Formats: sequence, C-alpha cells, structure tokens
Amino acid sequence: MKKENSVFAKQTVEFVTVAAEYCAFIEKANVLTRPEFVDKSIKLLPLLYLKSLLLPQTEFTYEQELERFVDERSYEYIRSSLASVMGAQDDYLEVFVADMQYSENAISANISEDMTDIYQDLKDFISVYSMGYEATMQEALAQVNENFKEYWGQKLVNVLRPLHSVCFDSDMEDEDTSSNYVNDESSENWLFDSQKGSLDEDELDKWNG
Repeated sequence: MKKENSVFAKQTVEFVTVAAEYCAFIEKANVLTRPEFVDKSIKLLPLLYLKSLLLPQTEFTYEQELERFVDERSYEYIRSSLASVMGAQDDYLEVFVADMQYSENAISANISEDMTDIYQDLKDFISVYSMGYEATMQEALAQVNENFKEYWGQKLVNVLRPLHSVCFDSDMEDEDTSSNYVNDESSENWLFDSQKGSLDEDELDKWNG
C-alpha cells in the first residue's frame, strides 16, 4: 500500500486549518475587547496544541532556505496590537524557563510577545504552504513541527496560565467582563462545530484515556 504523503495528510490539513484560524484571529485582535480576545484565545490555543501534536513526522531536505513573511515591522505591529488589547494584564511572571534556576529575581514575560512569536512561525508556515509547491510545503511542515517541539509549543502552554487567570479574574477591569464571545462567522459553538468529526475513534480513545 502506498504511504500517504504527509503534506496532504488529514492531520496536516487540520493543522493548517487551525493555524490559519489562529493567524486570522491574531491579525484582527485589535478590534476585540479584552474579554473577547481572552475568551477565544483559551479555546483556540489548546486546539492548536492538539493539532500540532498529531502532525505527521517529516524530515528536512535542506534543499533551500524557506522564505520569511513576517518581518520586524509586521511583528511589532502585531505585538503592540495585542499589548494594547491586554493592557495592564499583558505582563506575567514566568516560572518555566531555563534561566529561572540561575536567577534570584522573578522573570517577567508578556502574553502579547508569546502569542506573536507563535503567530510569526505559523504565518510563515501557512504562507509557504499556500504556494502549493510540494517540495517547499514538505520543508515548511518539517520546520513548523520542529519549532513547535523546540520553541513555540512551550510558549503556547506557558501563555495559557495567565490567560486562564485573566479570564476568571472577577476583578478584571473592562467594559464587559462576561465571557460571551460569539464568532462573527458562526455560532457560539464555533470551535466545536469547526472540528466536529475531525478526530477518528482511535484518536478520541487515545485522548480520552
């Protein structure tokens, strides 16, 4: 039986879909209130982590350096937009970094910077992937898989902690502290609806123990 091409595998397509959703969300975050942004973030980030874990393993070919699409100016625009949305809630104390054991002081991190780092890698990936050249798609898939394991996967789980805290902080100062964000393009169950049927029974069994 012919082995399935990892570039077009079901798990890859699902990851691309969620990665594109994340990038589109981040790019439009400046029109959201803080509760809206936090509410969708804590729903989308765990799904992104799951889809990243399920990516097929792909080897690098190292035939060419992949094009980058998020330059310094674009990065800073996104980061400052997220920082503006989060306001005073943007900073948090990081406890899971390599330098922590050598530091006498708490190490500060930013929700906006962490989520922009994730965005940068995913945006570069889907931009290359959308070009439709199988060789570069394969390389981009290998690169994003490696970066997830070594870099932004840790940032993703780190940033969920402060986002969770902000979401359920009854003293959060905002014009609307209720968590009732509804996606403009679907229903309040947009996250469930978009992924319904995307996991087969074996995968569900694995995650349900």
